[in-house]
Amino acid sequence: MITAIDTNVLLDVFGDDPRFGESSQAAVREVLRQGSVVACEVVWAEVASAFPSPKAAAEAMSRLPVEFSAVEVDAALAAGGAWAEYRRRGGQRTRVAADFLIGAHAREQADRLLTRDRGFYRTYFSGLRILEPPQS
Repeated sequence: MITAIDTNVLLDVFGDDPRFGESSQAAVREVLRQGSVVACEVVWAEVASAFPSPKAAAEAMSRLPVEFSAVEVDAALAAGGAWAEYRRRGGQRTRVAADFLIGAHAREQADRLLTRDRGFYRTYFSGLRILEPPQS
């Protein structure tokens, strides 16, 4: 079982978030028990911004362990399709948002996505299996 992981869950874990930290940690432990955990370059970059250096971010990611999984062509194209749907529905952002790449990567290259932002992904990525950390 391959689980893609979203930035918000990783930041909960690394930042020991008082509201979501415990439940995100438990969810990460469970998905690691069930198989591998991957994150695309967008997630790696977003997580890295929370650390004092790229090296510190890489060390933290390796402790979980989270595998680097680059967005493949089909996933990039799916992100573009979801972006187009967002714009058709009246979305106002004028550049591709990172979440579209994360969602497409999870749907095309993993079995499911662990995230706290399930509504967005359910709206734009039908067929994507979504896991959410349990609410504390």
